[in-house]
Amino acid sequence: MAREQHRHDISDRAWEKIKPNTIGEKGWRAGWKSGDGPYKRGLNTKIHLAVDAHGMPVRFFVTSGTTADCTIAARLIEGFQAEYLLADRGYDTDAIILKAVDEGMIPVIPPRKSRKHPRKYDKYFYKLRHLVENAFLLLKRWRGIATRYAKNAASFAAAVQIRCIAIWLLLY
Repeated sequence: MAREQHRHDISDRAWEKIKPNTIGEKGWRAGWKSGDGPYKRGLNTKIHLAVDAHGMPVRFFVTSGTTADCTIAARLIEGFQAEYLLADRGYDTDAIILKAVDEGMIPVIPPRKSRKHPRKYDKYFYKLRHLVENAFLLLKRWRGIATRYAKNAASFAAAVQIRCIAIWLLLY
């Protein structure tokens, strides 16, 4: 009777020839530009969102999860005409504060704990930042956005954009 060959009985060379269907010929790096790789979609994506004074989404960017918040902030606040800029500690850099002042905004950003000379900020206005968190809750009510269901970054950004339109139309 022939002995059954189990997975651990296959030589190392035979394992090199086996390719899973999910990886394909070139691997996951083949889709890196279109956002098909695991770092451009899936659970490791980040939505950068700007809202107005009423908590309505105005502008957003979808980046990989490893992108720092402060690198996107200049594009996020560019051209806004607001009196205050409310942001969390992730946006506390001198460049963002200067950009906000150049745009005519008063930055209300708590200082990072690693700052040598912590800046003062208005804690009363900072409490209004819950509007941003509420906008994220409205966005993530859609299962496709909450679970990152889209297969690439462009489809995920389109889903976020459709959800923002629905929020503006009060269809949530």
